[in-house]
Order: sequence, then structure tokens, then C-alpha cells
Amino acid sequence: MTTHDAHAGHDHGSHDHEAHSAEGHAGHSHEPGHSHAPASFGKAFAIGIALNVGFVAVEATYGVLGNSMALLADAGHNLSDVLGLVVAWVAVVLAKRAPSARYTYGMKGSSILAALFNAVFLLVAVGAIAWEAIQRFGEPAPVAGKTVMIVAAVGILVNGITAWLFASGAKADINIKGAFLHMAADASVSAGVVIAGLVILYTGWTWLDPVVSLAIVAVIVWSTWGLLRDSLTLSLAAVPPGIDPPAVRSHLEGLPGVTALHDLHVWAMSTTEICLTAHLLMPGGRPDDAFLMDAATGIKERFGIGHTTLQVETSADTACALAPANVV
Repeated sequence: MTTHDAHAGHDHGSHDHEAHSAEGHAGHSHEPGHSHAPASFGKAFAIGIALNVGFVAVEATYGVLGNSMALLADAGHNLSDVLGLVVAWVAVVLAKRAPSARYTYGMKGSSILAALFNAVFLLVAVGAIAWEAIQRFGEPAPVAGKTVMIVAAVGILVNGITAWLFASGAKADINIKGAFLHMAADASVSAGVVIAGLVILYTGWTWLDPVVSLAIVAVIVWSTWGLLRDSLTLSLAAVPPGIDPPAVRSHLEGLPGVTALHDLHVWAMSTTEICLTAHLLMPGGRPDDAFLMDAATGIKERFGIGHTTLQVETSADTACALAPANVV
């Protein structure tokens, strides 16, 4: 149940009437109409990390024994996924910590930082993979195609299972989406490695090994770019994806008794919760609590924004310091 309270708040001149709506649960969608993600993916993280740690060890060992750059490249990427899963899991745990005097939102923003870290770390890792693959073109080496196929086939199973564990939360939380994308991409990459191993086994085309490595890089960059864009956007307190600022403004301006609106801000508190603040000009007088609660409920239902703060001002003649569009 969403709770609402009206209280004296922002101290901008004589304007002191404020409505506040706080939504405290995890799993809120950025996009209206999406279902809530599960509050915790603790078991999914634990299973995914255990599976991938074991697979990295197997893949790296056979990559060395089979002299396969493709396997070593995929092992390096899977190792980065293990770190990514750990970071994402830590962020989920931190996001549940209660607010404090210094961290008044708790540590919900850690999920945004985790998503950003994962995106940047992945791009750095694939840079190293690409460099090594390019060097392999100049110094081709024999590759144990059968070994590559068997190990990569195991990778399809491991990464596919792990991706499935996070599939239900991928649309509602970019932190979980990061984990899902990594695993889904890895499953696809492993499938490509199996195909490459089969071709090498029957043709002896060792140059195909670094080609597959570069294809792995391309797949990872493509799947990671959206995560990087969205996490960077949220870390800069921009309006979250799926929220239409003009539509939010129009909705607020259409509330009964509202003649003007300024100081509108919409940003992400975490990867699952969105905040809104705005000043409403209502010359007809200050509204009652029912108006404020209905306004917050309407914003939540239409836009998926669960933490709304509204300040009411009754006189256009009393200048608000935050009224100009260029003032934050």
C-alpha cells in the first residue's frame, strides 16, 4: 500500500505546503504497465556465480590445452561476468539498507552504479580480447576443434540456465537486466564457438578461431551498449527511460485548480524506483490531503513514479526562486 503524507516542507519564501508519496518496495518498473520485479534474486545470483566460476576454470584449462584463443577469450569474458554478478548482487543487498541521517535515500543508488560498472568493465574486457585476437591473425596456431566444441557446448548450458534465472526481472530493473544480458550473450557466443570448432575440425581453418573471438567482441559490445547508455543516464539523474517528460508536465498541469507548474524534476532513486518533485501554482487556495494523495496516486498509476513530492504555491505575485526554467 502506498502511503502519503502532507506536511510543511520546502522553504521557498512563504510557500510551505507539500505532498509526499513514498514507495518503499524494490522492483518498480521504469516503464508504465510493466509488472514488478521480484524483490530479491539472491538464489539466482548464488547459483549463477557458482556455475560460472566452475565453468571459467574448465574453459580456461581446456583453452590452454587446446590452444584455443576463442575459448580463452570466452573464459575471460565469463570471469568478468562472475565479477559483474557479484557487484550486481552486492548492489541489491545495499539497496535494501534503511535510510540514515547522511544517506537519506538509503543506498538505493548503488544499483545504478553497479549497472554502470558492469557496462564499463565489460567494454574494457572486450578491448583486451579484441587485441589478442588481432595478434592471433599474424601468428596462427593449431586449434583442438573437438575440445573447443565440447567445452563451448557446456557453456551454452551454463549460461543459458543462468540467463533464465534473471529473465523475469530483466524488464523492470537494469541492474538485473545487466546480469541477464551478459548470460544471454554468453550462451549465444558459446553457440558460435561450437560452430567454429566444428568448421575447424573438418577444414583446418585455424584463422577462424580469432575471427570467432572478434565476433564475440561484436556481440558483447552490441548487447552492452544499451546498458551503458541507460546506466549512465540514470547516474546523471536524467529522466529514466520510458518516462515522457512532456506527458508528465501535461498531466500535472491538468490537475484541478492548477494554473501553472515549475521546478519539475523526474529522476531515478535506484534502478527500480523513480522520484518526482514539482511546484504547483494554485491561486484558488491550498488543496486538502485528498487532492494531494489522489495526485500522487495518479502519477504512480500512469507513469510508474512511486515517490512524488509536490509543493503548492497560491500566489503568482510571490516570486519562487526556483520558478525560472534555467534554475535548479
